[in-house]
Amino acid sequence: MEIAITPLPGGFGARVEADLARLTGSAMADVLTKALHRHRVLIVPSQHLNHADLLAVAALFGEADTATDLRYTVPGFPGLTVVSNIHKDGEPIGIYDGDQEEEWHADNSFKTELTAATLLYSVITPGEGGETRFADATRAHADLPAGLRARVDGLSAVHSVQHLAARQTDASGGRSSTQSGTLAKLPEVTHPLAPVHPATGARALLLGSMVIPRVLGMSEADSQVLLTDLLAYTTGPGYLYTHRWKQGDLVVWDNLAVLHTASPCDSARHPRLLVRAAVRQPTRHPDTPDEGIPAEPLISRSNRH
Repeated sequence: MEIAITPLPGGFGARVEADLARLTGSAMADVLTKALHRHRVLIVPSQHLNHADLLAVAALFGEADTATDLRYTVPGFPGLTVVSNIHKDGEPIGIYDGDQEEEWHADNSFKTELTAATLLYSVITPGEGGETRFADATRAHADLPAGLRARVDGLSAVHSVQHLAARQTDASGGRSSTQSGTLAKLPEVTHPLAPVHPATGARALLLGSMVIPRVLGMSEADSQVLLTDLLAYTTGPGYLYTHRWKQGDLVVWDNLAVLHTASPCDSARHPRLLVRAAVRQPTRHPDTPDEGIPAEPLISRSNRH
């Protein structure tokens, strides 16, 4: 089976033309994982995936994380989570934090083990709003002034699900999916402010607009000044890609390399339903080592397995 991987304009991201439900085998897993590490965001349009298909596609990138919020886990499919602004009997059917939700983050940074990659599949697409925006935290880190970059590389920050829940509640007028979720009691964890990617060796800024209460060794006030400045820089127009969803789109991103956020969406007029899988560890094949992020775009062709 032939697949074409075409870089997007803007320095990161690529469009993948393939029927992922028909792709299997370690060779294809390696092609896609290397493409993800190179481009950081993969846009795969026109997919027709059921729940089993989506888990099978996730397995091409690594091991699915089944420690999800049990309220919104797809019944019978551990590792799949519903993300939606649709309500039933007054309650959201998926993760939802209000129509104006906007929170820059890397998925599950409040866990001890960082999520390696995230897959998000669009089932019901809003006619307006609800875009997902991505920030190239890898290139943003590389572009930092040398002195600031060296300082940031030596710092670590606390990530707290309780802090996230409180900030979401404040921002949404009392609504927080996190606060009432089954992961709400996880303890605080610490991660480097610019961790080294285990596959590419590149550093990326690990930031979050609501999840980080403080940087270790700094006062809360000084922490917030630094974090606010870094986030504003990383999410500036030169590092952004905005994805306008179409039904059947699958977007896969390297969660160790980019940040993302949802955009506001009017739930009364524009229903939105997606299914998410998070990958704990990337698939690695000893006969095809990852060589980092090459400078040239990738065009891949592979036989069906």
